[in-house]
Amino acid sequence: MPAKQQTTAANGSSSSKSPIKTAKKQRVDAPVELVTDVQSEREKKIQNLIVRTTWSVVMIVGFFVLLAAGHFWMITLVLGLQLLAYKEVIALAHEPSRKRTLPYSKTLNWYFLASTVYYLYGDTVLYYFEEVLLVDRVLFPFAIHHRFISYMLYIIGFMIFVSTLEKGHYQYQFMQFAFTHVALFLIVVQAHFIVKNIMSGMFWFFLPASLVIINDIFAYLCGITFGKTPLIKISPKKTVEGFVGAWVMTVIIGIILGYFLIQWPYMICPPSDFSLSAFSEYTCVPNPVFIKQTFLVPQFLQPLLRQSTFFIEPIHFHVINMATFASLSAPFGGFFASGIKRTFGIKDFGDTIPGHGGITDRMDCQFLMGFFSYMYYTSFIATHKQGMDVVLATAMTSLTPVEQMQLVQALQKYLHNQGHIGKEILQCMN
Repeated sequence: MPAKQQTTAANGSSSSKSPIKTAKKQRVDAPVELVTDVQSEREKKIQNLIVRTTWSVVMIVGFFVLLAAGHFWMITLVLGLQLLAYKEVIALAHEPSRKRTLPYSKTLNWYFLASTVYYLYGDTVLYYFEEVLLVDRVLFPFAIHHRFISYMLYIIGFMIFVSTLEKGHYQYQFMQFAFTHVALFLIVVQAHFIVKNIMSGMFWFFLPASLVIINDIFAYLCGITFGKTPLIKISPKKTVEGFVGAWVMTVIIGIILGYFLIQWPYMICPPSDFSLSAFSEYTCVPNPVFIKQTFLVPQFLQPLLRQSTFFIEPIHFHVINMATFASLSAPFGGFFASGIKRTFGIKDFGDTIPGHGGITDRMDCQFLMGFFSYMYYTSFIATHKQGMDVVLATAMTSLTPVEQMQLVQALQKYLHNQGHIGKEILQCMN
């Protein structure tokens, strides 16, 4: 064979093998790229875990620092979380309005928030500081006409909304109006009752919040351990087994936690001074639910327990009820939030907390639980009696000056007859 033909044959043979070599090279490169992607994904997960863990520690430490600092700082925390959650939720409805030239759309959202806060927290301030407000000439009209002023503020916002309606945007504007009111009720109003819980005693804030967190943790652990049956369509990862298992564990741990909390006067005593902290000396007459009482053992259990009575603080029975709500009802606040996120096609309400999403993602169940705790406390636990501030406010706003003088004279005679003031003091006051 000539040399040229041999060269051509050799080149042809070489070119015929090149696709095979290329394929081999591709097969070698493919696993390398796959390994690189897997490593990159693993690094992202590790980085996300570090961020979540770091901020979890920061939030936990910060929470307990504020808890120990006193009731004022816990109220400040709740107000801050309320504001941030409202901002996140309203931002969802306001996003489409950026493409529309609608006046006052965002301003009205904040105006309705301000008027609602004035009504809710103005009322709370009046309740706890009436003795100061009602003797101040400047603040006195705001105290006795608080509800009327609040209503007129709302009416002004309502009138502005109606006057800014534009043709072609009616449906969107009314939907945003409704969305604003839903956010006000589910976030601002319910957060207001969390503040009232703090003022009733730190126990009624800390325990309900802890029950929600405990339930969330064990719902996850029980779900990944033996969860099989889907619970609700809006949250496919939730299982019946995790739901029930978390209920049982929340009740058990809730009772144990409640036992330790009631030993601490800082937890069970209402705040008498906002300057006090967890390290201050607290003294108060505890609510009867924190004092041991005698209960009868059911007859069918008496042979087993070999006793007919037992001593226990009634609060433990209430903790069972609260833990049951935290397990069976409060999670639906989270399901509701999941429905909103799916409606707007988002993963989280925001990125306020790195690695954890928005404030609303962490507080969706807490608002519902806080409102329930307030209703439960006032219905079954609170000792209803008229305080001095309420009596003083009634006397100052409901009685005429002549009737007020008659009341003062009657109190003087009563105190004299009871031996609390002498005859000389009575004559001097008269």
